[in-house]
Amino acid sequence: MKMDISKFNIPEKSISYLVICVGIITIICLLGIYPLYRYNTSLTDNIREINYQIKEQNDLMPQYLVLVKNLEKKESQLLPLPKRTKISREQAGKFQEEFRKIASKSGIMTVSLTPDLTTLTTDSQYILNNAVVKGEFMNFRKMLIDMGSVPYLDSIDEILIQQYPDAIEYRMKISIETGK
Repeated sequence: MKMDISKFNIPEKSISYLVICVGIITIICLLGIYPLYRYNTSLTDNIREINYQIKEQNDLMPQYLVLVKNLEKKESQLLPLPKRTKISREQAGKFQEEFRKIASKSGIMTVSLTPDLTTLTTDSQYILNNAVVKGEFMNFRKMLIDMGSVPYLDSIDEILIQQYPDAIEYRMKISIETGK
């Protein structure tokens, strides 16, 4: 069955207008649909990427919580900084006792701790102590941090580090401030 347009009695000019209008509507739809399709595709890609990031964040959450927990447990990162004072020459031996206590608390073995005789005999306001300790580097670090809490410790003038097969040896020259 073939359909004959001439039976409908539609003028040829109207049919050409109808074809042109349908063509224009089709072009407008295609021009509107294709960009919308591309926009939806990019949104879908963005959604997929964000969902992947959310999954990744959820997978990393336990590690993050462990890190936060460790940060809360960690001791204060602030170094001790007491008000500086002087110690009398008669009480200067107190430093040796305090040094040994700090060293043992830090896990460092005190090999020797002797005051420098030249600073003991002169009228200097500083007494120099020569210290030799052995232990692990991290423990030595803890000891240095704890030594910062000694109010009359003026400075550590020299540190020599020597590696031995059994341990690391640290030689230090420590100045304490004395008053009259």
